[in-house]
Amino acid sequence: MREVTTEQIIRLVAELCQESNRILGPDIQRALEKALEREESPTGRACLAGLIENAAIARTEQLPICQDTGMAVIFVDYGQEVHVSGGDFTEAIHEGVRRGYREGFLRKSVVGDPFQRVNTGDNTPAILHTRIVPGDRLTITVAPKGFGSENMSRLVMLTPAQGLAAAKEFIVEAVSQAGANPCPPLVIGVGIGGTMEYAALLAKRALLREVGSVNPRSDLALLEEELLERINQLGIGPQGLGGRCTALAVHLETYPTHIAGLPVAVNISCHVTRHRSGIL
Repeated sequence: MREVTTEQIIRLVAELCQESNRILGPDIQRALEKALEREESPTGRACLAGLIENAAIARTEQLPICQDTGMAVIFVDYGQEVHVSGGDFTEAIHEGVRRGYREGFLRKSVVGDPFQRVNTGDNTPAILHTRIVPGDRLTITVAPKGFGSENMSRLVMLTPAQGLAAAKEFIVEAVSQAGANPCPPLVIGVGIGGTMEYAALLAKRALLREVGSVNPRSDLALLEEELLERINQLGIGPQGLGGRCTALAVHLETYPTHIAGLPVAVNISCHVTRHRSGIL
């Protein structure tokens, strides 16, 4: 059994909170540059150029890419041959977020109660998704999620008879209704199958895929391509000011489901789609 201390977890999570908010992922960077090459709208091109310049300034000056530094969503692949020592695992994750947002001077955006709306002051608690995997490593991914895009996400429980056609209409309509609110160009995470909450988790995990990657199943890869093309024909464009580049990618994940159901979740992410991973 391999030993990992809570202090190691705290330090890594704190570091990932700051890096994910300051450094644009290389896959997103490449996608924005490609979008700039193919965008036809002069306004859209100006927006894309501005987003690329903004990311460069954030990286050079070590400033947040966006003023909304998000609620910290943490994914942990927990190797079943790892033993965490020195304290509570979950509290170590929260302390890492607390330390990262404090030391990085990142905006704290979490309220302790959805109705009383009092800011917790340290951006905790985080949203933690843990899955047990083979091996002796902890893989931790921090994915700060701003709510300009999160608020635009949707879920529907379709019937099997409604099928793929209804699923496709729901996905495209969700992006259409979101319009400029989620700060396009977007990355669209789609989860189909499982149960209600698992479809939502699939959609969130889909945002962690490298932009430019395709689903290993050829039929789903074609579906991702079709949805991306339809979404980019909506004309919303960069920052909602018109153009061809409304989305950089559609990432779709599926899971077995019940004979009587067809859950479909759409998690929309902005042009930054922040996430950063580390391994202990």
